[in-house]
Amino acid sequence: MKNDLKIINEHQKFQKVSLKETTNSFYLLLAAEIDHSLFPFFITTSKKKKYIIREAKEWSGELLKQGIAIDATTFYACLIPPGIGKYLKERQGEVQVAKYDFVILIETSSRQKMEEIQNSDEYKQMVQKITSIATATHFITAVNVKRIDSVDHKSPGVFLFNYFFADDLQQNIGIWEYTAGWFQQETGLDNSTVLLPQGNSNTKYTIINHCRWDNMSDILPSLLFKRTFQTYVLDNFYANKVAAMPILYKKA
Repeated sequence: MKNDLKIINEHQKFQKVSLKETTNSFYLLLAAEIDHSLFPFFITTSKKKKYIIREAKEWSGELLKQGIAIDATTFYACLIPPGIGKYLKERQGEVQVAKYDFVILIETSSRQKMEEIQNSDEYKQMVQKITSIATATHFITAVNVKRIDSVDHKSPGVFLFNYFFADDLQQNIGIWEYTAGWFQQETGLDNSTVLLPQGNSNTKYTIINHCRWDNMSDILPSLLFKRTFQTYVLDNFYANKVAAMPILYKKA
């Protein structure tokens, strides 16, 4: 894979990311932009978002109780951190800029269970409720294509969904893997589940990286103050025609 990548600033030599086998799970991701913010942070929560969070948590609880889902977690955005990069500006208008402040992530053990959820009246009602109050939505099915380790949703923390847009899927996956060692070394990252949208998903995002840190202080200072975030991570994204759209969330 490395031979297919255009690597710059290779002399900085961050450690190679440590990966585990991917999961066999199937995922549903429902993301929406509900409370539009002119700033890179979300201070207030509208009544309509509070309502949909309550509905989502109740629905997720039922999926877990019935054993249809392995995991079902609702998130609300708190910050759009540095990391978007200039490639997205060059391709402006070709992809929906991710500003999703509400996400439900559902993990199932099989495609059959995933489709059972999708075909249920409860799922269709949830989609309708989200769509009716959102200015933008993104509903996909996905599988796991790379994994540092599973993301702990039982504990509170800061959760990342990083929506990638790239000309070439394999190049996107390759440069994610090449730069992920920076996050392990510089932020103490010990988990990550990279989601690959399936063919029936109407999306221009090539992959979505999902991971977690204990606190905002574990990740934000490195993005703001460590020069190598630009020269090693973002510059290599740009060189390989990859745009990242990161958003940090809290568990609802």
